Amino acid sequence: MKKVAVVGASGYTGRELLTLISRHRGMQATEVMTARPGTQPEPPQFPTDPILAPLDLTRLKSCDGVFLCTPHGAASAIATAALEHGCKVVDLSADFRLRDPKLYAEVYGSPHPAPGLLQEAVYGLTEHARAAVSKARLVANPGCYPTSVLLPVLPLLQRGMLDDNAPIIADSKSGTSGAGKNPGERTHFGNVHENFCAYGVGVHRHAPEIRQEAGTQRIVFTPHLLPTFRGILSTIYLTPKPGVTADAIRVCLHERYAHEPFVKVYAQGWPELKCVQHSNHCHMAVGASGPLVVMVSAIDNLVKGASGQALQNMNVMLGLPETEGLQ
Repeated sequence: MKKVAVVGASGYTGRELLTLISRHRGMQATEVMTARPGTQPEPPQFPTDPILAPLDLTRLKSCDGVFLCTPHGAASAIATAALEHGCKVVDLSADFRLRDPKLYAEVYGSPHPAPGLLQEAVYGLTEHARAAVSKARLVANPGCYPTSVLLPVLPLLQRGMLDDNAPIIADSKSGTSGAGKNPGERTHFGNVHENFCAYGVGVHRHAPEIRQEAGTQRIVFTPHLLPTFRGILSTIYLTPKPGVTADAIRVCLHERYAHEPFVKVYAQGWPELKCVQHSNHCHMAVGASGPLVVMVSAIDNLVKGASGQALQNMNVMLGLPETEGLQ
């Protein structure tokens, strides 16, 4: 039985992760902490919640793996200590996603707290980094929006199926849980209910992450806020190279993901949020629209976009069955 710590367990991703681990046959959450040091445990918010211990880095010594469900900037010091104790680390924050410390400072507004670890960290889009993840000490868990965009787009870029001069337009919509547990004016129920809006246009922090992993600056990414709690649906508009059809793109995706347990490519129809909510799956479909090709992908932002993918990565890192706790 592998022992793991969940640090930052009071937030949405931490709570989701504890739920997943509770049904894992080879992993146990032996340390459940807040991201804040202190002397007193934090009482549970609900009767079914565990009591959260204050952050104590010495308690990581007994763990095989550590999940960091903390805000960006807070994860780096904990990750450094966990690595020194010999733990495998999956960081669900943004601290290790961007490999360039200058870009991190530009995007997140402060110098990177542990730049020496950036080149070691593996970007954990599991289906495209499985071999590297299996050897890694430190995995940067991808953002939710990037996961929904990169899974359908990467195989097409790798096969050279898209016009090299045309933009790749990712029009993405997320439920409010993507903003985290702390309340804000934008995510307040009264502002979300019966409403729909774009936000972060041209400046969202996930755009540089998507462009880095896609290897191109041609990504145009616009996020929107849905009046739902969980789920992301991304509609992606592509200009194919001459002679490349929507059917050819569908075949490419089907071949690339035929043996992946968590990716489903539709032969017909279109993904919907209700098909992927509370699962670690990404569903995608392809269709022609005039000269363009349209792809639609759907994930649960709290599972495949965060905690589920983190558990998938930790399973690989610890030599456990990749699907354990996620089926």
